[in-house]
Amino acid sequence: MFESVSSVALQSALDGLSLRQRAIADNVANIQTPGYHAKKVAFEDALSKAVSHGSGAAQAHTARSLEPTRMDGNNVNLDEETLLNVDTNLRYQLATQAMSNEFSAMRTAIRGS
Repeated sequence: MFESVSSVALQSALDGLSLRQRAIADNVANIQTPGYHAKKVAFEDALSKAVSHGSGAAQAHTARSLEPTRMDGNNVNLDEETLLNVDTNLRYQLATQAMSNEFSAMRTAIRGS
């Protein structure tokens, strides 16, 4: 059960979402730092390909945003980061609930009831 595609995919998703949450926190913390370029985390395409190939294991990648910068060279957009944070938190909650459901099903199967 721990090595099923869905379990591995859920763990990969949780890892990617966690990394994205840290990137958002870094971006917001550096919103006034001259020359700072926002971090962006991508993993959804890799995860989709991994699931379609039967593995579910995918790595998240962090890259610097190529969005235009302000006069101080910073390109963090607080509105964008806020919306992305809400979206990421909801996805994280969904993934943790799905993982919890898998563990509940496993406990039920072990108990035999």
